[in-house]
Amino acid sequence: MHVLLIEDDARLAAFITKALREEGHLVDHRSDGKDGLLQASLESYDLIILDRMLPSVDGLKILQTIRATGDLTPVLILSALGDLDERVKGLRAGGDDYLPKPFALSELLARAEVLGRRRPAPDEPARISIAGLDLDVVGRTVSRAGRRIELTNREFRILEFLARNAGRIVTRSMLLEHVWDYHFDPQTNIIDQHVSRLRQKLDRGFETSLVETVRGAGYTIRRSG
Repeated sequence: MHVLLIEDDARLAAFITKALREEGHLVDHRSDGKDGLLQASLESYDLIILDRMLPSVDGLKILQTIRATGDLTPVLILSALGDLDERVKGLRAGGDDYLPKPFALSELLARAEVLGRRRPAPDEPARISIAGLDLDVVGRTVSRAGRRIELTNREFRILEFLARNAGRIVTRSMLLEHVWDYHFDPQTNIIDQHVSRLRQKLDRGFETSLVETVRGAGYTIRRSG
């Protein structure tokens, strides 16, 4: 995996870089926000690990700029600003995960591995329109029949996976693997709970349900509706 690390704390950056390289990853490090943003535009990466507070250009500004260009590279935000509001800001700006400082190196490596598996295929469209639904994958926005719908990061990922597989049955195991990164069934109704909340948001004000349950199999979004 090719990783871009943008972190101004030299000691922390050295630890992270060493740990990633020991895991077999290629790492480029930049300590300045402006240099990091430039580097992100020059090469293609499997993962960007981004500090929240940086010299020259703030981490959120870097993230917003990257997403505005259509770059879907997974981004793991690192920050000493760990309260709920700051985490929400980071995720809404386009971050895929948010790890407050201080953190265990083993957790960072695990999160990096998971995010590295999420990099979209080059031929996957950044915008999906189906059955009156419009998803902007880069901007992380959703609308149905022109009405904006606010979703959590998890709900968005569920909907995106269902929409990319429209017309097919998506099993609970498939959602666990692609949205939760579980390769086993934890024997809970976690999927049903999230899909139920997603449905409530998508269907509010509409007569027809967008996400259908296929009894004994999973879920599907029809290609028309």
